[in-house]
Amino acid sequence: MTWSKALKDTVRTGLTIERTRLTPLVALRGACGVAIVIGLLLWLGSPELAVSSAFGAFASGLATFQRSWRPRPVLALAVAVGLGVSTFLGYVAAADPLVFAVLLTVWTLLAGMAWAVGPVSGLVATQTVAVMLVTVTLPTSVAGALEHAGLIAFGGLVQAALIVLLPIRPWGAQRDALADALAAEADYARRLRHDPVARFDPQPLMDAREAAELTPRQARSRPRQLGGPRGVAERIRPVLASLADPVLGAPAEGPERDRVRDLLAASGAVLDAVARAIRWGRPVRLPPEAVAALEVPETPILQGAARRSALRLIALLGDAVEATDEPVTTAASPDRPEPPEHRHLLRPSVPRLVPVGLRALRREARWSSPVGRHAVRVAAVALAGYALGSALPFGHTYWAPMTSVMVMRPDFGQTYSRGVARFAGTVVGVLVAGALMATTRPGAWVSAGLAVVCIGLMYLLMRTGYSVASACIAAYVVFLLGIAGEGWSQTVQERVALTLLGGVLAMAAYALFPSWETPRLRDRLADWARANGRYTLAVLGAFARPAERKPRRVREALLDSRAARTAWEDAAARALTEPVRHRGISRSAERAAEAALATMGRATMLMEAHLPDRGADPDPGAEAFATALEAALPAAVQAVRDRQALDWSGPRAALDAWRERAGDEGVAIRGTELLMDALHELETALSPGPRGRNRAARRP
Repeated sequence: MTWSKALKDTVRTGLTIERTRLTPLVALRGACGVAIVIGLLLWLGSPELAVSSAFGAFASGLATFQRSWRPRPVLALAVAVGLGVSTFLGYVAAADPLVFAVLLTVWTLLAGMAWAVGPVSGLVATQTVAVMLVTVTLPTSVAGALEHAGLIAFGGLVQAALIVLLPIRPWGAQRDALADALAAEADYARRLRHDPVARFDPQPLMDAREAAELTPRQARSRPRQLGGPRGVAERIRPVLASLADPVLGAPAEGPERDRVRDLLAASGAVLDAVARAIRWGRPVRLPPEAVAALEVPETPILQGAARRSALRLIALLGDAVEATDEPVTTAASPDRPEPPEHRHLLRPSVPRLVPVGLRALRREARWSSPVGRHAVRVAAVALAGYALGSALPFGHTYWAPMTSVMVMRPDFGQTYSRGVARFAGTVVGVLVAGALMATTRPGAWVSAGLAVVCIGLMYLLMRTGYSVASACIAAYVVFLLGIAGEGWSQTVQERVALTLLGGVLAMAAYALFPSWETPRLRDRLADWARANGRYTLAVLGAFARPAERKPRRVREALLDSRAARTAWEDAAARALTEPVRHRGISRSAERAAEAALATMGRATMLMEAHLPDRGADPDPGAEAFATALEAALPAAVQAVRDRQALDWSGPRAALDAWRERAGDEGVAIRGTELLMDALHELETALSPGPRGRNRAARRP
């Protein structure tokens, strides 16, 4: 992609306004927190104190809107602590510009590294940098530093208290995640009726698993309705795929296929009903026609593996309905512990999260890491913006570095699109707010009310686009400064000019010191191939030695495969926005390799749906093929990285020998044939040059 095309795409993305579900009650609660802080300090203190302390309530409320599974009061309190510490340090160092510059650089570097822990941590750390920049405009003393740090933290305490006192749809995020996973499987079942090899995006299942991770405190109050259906949903997906597959399931046409279509339609209806019940905390209401379709006929229509899949599917759907119909508001009591399928996944508490974060920081503290490069980049830009803002003849010089810090992200697309959105939204916000200030000339209390309205609109509309949120924030700042008697015309000019400067610095920094994702595409692809291979080996090991099979090993390998696939898809999406080309893999080869690895994962999943019991006989063919695949996998993964030809001759010979001994019957051997076809497609897609590609295409 050329630079001109990349810039056009980022401008379009930054100015896009999306339709999304709004949460007016949650937005109103967040705005009330800001109103309480501004009103109390305007009444008991001074306009300057009200203006400076409003940032704490605003930033703490903003953090509670992020996609995090931790309790919202905990997020608000964590932001309050971070803002209080950064405020205190900023006040103490603000008297000496050189000392403050050093502190700002180090603090921004650490805030940039916080993205290694997760996006919510990165956002919170970014907010602490912003409040540190704001403090340089206020009087400095140790006592004043402590006072203002306490006022900033007070805003977070108010937001946390409101969340506790005014709960709005408790466990709503977890309910939505689990319901979305079940709804995605319902849609998958309906698509399988018309496309037996339809693809399924595992992201909803991954989100549901992440939402199911609980701290011990959360586990004591989690509704029982959220305990069981997720595990059932994980087991339903491979059964749906195996039932619909024309190789391992029912024939492509005939009475068996008609029966499969009826079962898939009924499964979609049942899963949708379960999803609705979980989302709103209500009993399950099943459509009568779906219940009738799931009844086992007296005369079996399906045969063999398809019949086993159908019976398994009916049983799993019954488990999902039964788990959802349990009490929705009572958690497990000590004398009645949750059954194994309802036990929660452990999420570390905030103190135990510290070593996890330190390990993440050590992992990303390297020159080649996108997070590490982002930290260096954002620290340099913050320092440059602070120096330039101080040199220019404007007030509020912190707006330039604050804009840079707020828009910069570890990837190109988000940084540039947010830079465009920030500037466009700021222009609109300051012009509208400035015009209103010029025509009405409101007093301090009216300005405070208008500021609260703007922040409420920001909370309400923030998910529609960053440009809309930026417009609301810009208007909020104009009205907020109006409380202290700032001239609106000067505020508008300064804000627009310094926002433009900060955005230009952020974009220039990424162009001069990039961390492109495109050159790493082959590494991401190799990681996915290796994870898929381990998943396949875990499943084949269960066929080879049923008495020794370990479901946990298969499960962990599946999760690793999903994580590698998600990492690849994220990297490929970011690479599409970058103005660089990968000389080692074309877009067509990239898509073909992605399809091949997705097929490889699907073939393994189909075999997983038919794992033998522990008492089944060992399969020597499966063991021989697994041994050959395990021997060939490391070299193949390295070949993907080094742009070399892949060699699957060992697994291919093992499959041929397996066919000679056992024929083409059996779930394992038919699934392995599908797997070998996927490996051949991967070999063809990544063959180095036309000669290698043609040579791979001629192989049987």
